[in-house]
Amino acid sequence: MSGKKRIHQMTNRQWETAFPSDDACKTYLMSNRWPLGVACPRCGNAGVGEHGTKAFHWQCYACSGKGTSYRFSVLVGTIFENTKYPLREWFRVIHLMLTSKKGISALQIHRMVGTGSYQTAWSMCHRIRAGLANEDFRKLMGVVEVDETYIGGDDDNRHFGKKQGTKWRDGKAIVVGAVERKGKVVARVLDAVNTETLETFIYQTVGTDVSLLATDEHRAYQDLYRGGYKHGTVNHSKKRYVVGAIHTNTIEGFWSLIKRGVFGTFHKVSRKYLPLYVAEFQFRYNNRLNDDIFGTAIRGC
Repeated sequence: MSGKKRIHQMTNRQWETAFPSDDACKTYLMSNRWPLGVACPRCGNAGVGEHGTKAFHWQCYACSGKGTSYRFSVLVGTIFENTKYPLREWFRVIHLMLTSKKGISALQIHRMVGTGSYQTAWSMCHRIRAGLANEDFRKLMGVVEVDETYIGGDDDNRHFGKKQGTKWRDGKAIVVGAVERKGKVVARVLDAVNTETLETFIYQTVGTDVSLLATDEHRAYQDLYRGGYKHGTVNHSKKRYVVGAIHTNTIEGFWSLIKRGVFGTFHKVSRKYLPLYVAEFQFRYNNRLNDDIFGTAIRGC
């Protein structure tokens, strides 16, 4: 058994207790957005004044003309701005998305929350995913695994008029990922898999002083030693999956989460919106041991 403390998400009862009203949600958003005190989202001025008649509204005279003020609310500059749904409903959708390991579909959100239409629920989920994608980033260190995967239906299962090609991966979306063992993962959707795209991804996401960079035998990885990486490979085509500390089992586990979510929960994901779904799974994975995952999500939104 691992000695790490298991992190439990808020239960539905705990969530209802923490956020009984829209004002409670706005107070929570305000404290997470401005932990040192309310500041103007336009100019950063901390010397703002309360509106006087509207709760959770403030005025800033520093970034406006003489005798006028810039008025803003706690929702300005967030994904919740200019929406007709109460903040509490947004918080409820975020909680449902974070507590669903393999994701939750917009149709299920529509059924549970009671949005006006499926399209509304779909739009809310995508706006939240865009907020979850804004994570603080640092290059991965330690032992890092890199691998690519293909997401999409098999060509053999398509109707004759919709077949994409002759290879098993034709028509599928390409996702590349790097994971720090017992740490974070970074995943991106690519247009092509070649030496240039894979090396660019690795140089952007993985530090050169890693103790080990593990990949499979793909030819695009063969020159990584020139970039200063301590590179080791396993040959999957020869059914060699582990050679000492060299393996890609961790990143393969992350791919299984995404694929089970896509095929079992969402059923179909377009290439256009796949980066948002990948960002959602990446956020949940990177915050799996975070005891304030809900607060982290709210700060990102």
